[in-house]
Amino acid sequence: MKTFNLLVRLIPAIIMLQTLFFKFSGAAESVYIFSSIGIEPWGRIGTGILELVASLLLLLDRQALWGALLGIGLMFGAVVTHLFLLGIEIMGDGGQLFFMALATLICCTWLVYQRREQLRVILNTAIKTI
Repeated sequence: MKTFNLLVRLIPAIIMLQTLFFKFSGAAESVYIFSSIGIEPWGRIGTGILELVASLLLLLDRQALWGALLGIGLMFGAVVTHLFLLGIEIMGDGGQLFFMALATLICCTWLVYQRREQLRVILNTAIKTI
């Protein structure tokens, strides 16, 4: 089970880290995606920075819940954007970017589900301080 839990953190972290090169180098696919939705270049760079933060948090076991929550937000946005604005396939990639975003979303969601008690404690503490 520990191996599975590690994989649930590593898979989304690796996917997001590997896409950073394309976002930060201004690869044609990244520029196309963010231009198509009207947020190039700041959206591409900002998303890259947030994905870097999420990846680093996922790699730190004690902070993985925060990385997973950030990953859910980012990848939900990516999946919805693919489905309603861009399409599954981008520049002949066969849907690879879409399916990597979906895999990341699933892993992050599973991680939050696994750590739901930790999230419940955090939310209860936050509510009590308000």
